[in-house]
Amino acid sequence: MQPTDVKTPASGAYTELAQLIALRFPARQLRLGRRKRALSLLAGPNKTNFRGRGIEFEEVRGYQHGDDIRTIDWRVTARTGSAHTKLFHEERERPVLVVADQRNSMFFGSSHCCKSVLAAHIAGLIAWSALGAGDRVGGLVYNDKEHREIRPRRSRKTVLGLLSEIDAYNHRLPGKAEEQRSFADMLAKLRRIARPGASVYLVSDFRGAVQNSAREQLFELAKHTEVTAVLCSDPLEESLPRAGTYAVTDGQQRSELQTGDRNARKRYRDEFEQRSAQLGETFQRLGIPLLRASTDTSPFDVLQTYYGERRR
Repeated sequence: MQPTDVKTPASGAYTELAQLIALRFPARQLRLGRRKRALSLLAGPNKTNFRGRGIEFEEVRGYQHGDDIRTIDWRVTARTGSAHTKLFHEERERPVLVVADQRNSMFFGSSHCCKSVLAAHIAGLIAWSALGAGDRVGGLVYNDKEHREIRPRRSRKTVLGLLSEIDAYNHRLPGKAEEQRSFADMLAKLRRIARPGASVYLVSDFRGAVQNSAREQLFELAKHTEVTAVLCSDPLEESLPRAGTYAVTDGQQRSELQTGDRNARKRYRDEFEQRSAQLGETFQRLGIPLLRASTDTSPFDVLQTYYGERRR
C-alpha cells in the first residue's frame, strides 16, 4: 500500500477505504497529547487541560497552605488528627473518541473533495495517531437518520472498524431527507459512551450546533471530557464564485447557479461571516478549541499545525 501524499488536499466525492488505511503512515508525525500554545489559545481563557477522571490518584500528604480544599482526604484527616490532601497525576492513557459527521450537509464540495471526504480523512489521521500513542480509540459515525458507535479499544482492528463504518456511511450519501436528526440528538448519544476524562474530537460542519439544545449538550459533554472541534468547510460556502452561470448538482438533480448580482453576493458573504462568528463564539464560551479545515487544503497540514512533532 502506497503512503498518501499528505501535502495535497483530499480528493473525490466519496472516500476510498484504502486511502483512509494508508493515513496510518503520516499519522505517526502527529502527537495528540501535545497541546501546543496555539491550540490552547483557541479554547479561550477558561480551558482546563484535564477533565473528570483525566487524572489518577497518586498519594496522600499533609495539607499545605494553598492546596485545594476539595482534595482533602477526610478519612486520613480524621484518623491522624491533622489535615491531609490527595495528590494526583495526569493519566498517561486516555480514551479517544472520534466523531465523524456524514450528514447530507457534508455532501458538498466545490474544490478537490466533499466535506464528508475531508471529515473522513481528518478522522482517520486522528484515530491512527491516537492508536500509535497507545490510547484506546473508538468513536461515533452518524448521518441524518442513524448512527454507529464503536467502543474504545487499543486495537488496530477497532480503528479499521471505525474507518470501515465511516467509509460505509460516506457511500450512502446523499441520503433521503425525510427523517432528520438534530446535532443535539447526536451529542446526546455521544454522551452515553464518552467516559469522564476522555478526549473527544468532533469533525463536522456543525450545522445546528448553535441551537440551544445543542449548546446544552455540548456544555454537559465539555464538563467531563476534553473536546476538540474540527470545522469542515468549502470555499464556496464562504463566498460565491465570480459572476457567471454555474452547473450544480446534489447527485440526483442538476440546476444552474447565477452569481452576477452584487447585492446577492454581499448578502451571501455577510451571512457566512455571521454564522462563522456565532459558531466561534459558542465554542469559545464552552472552552472548546475550534480548528478550521477546508476542502482546498491538506487535512494533514491542519492537524500538523497543532499536533505536529517539534522540529529539532
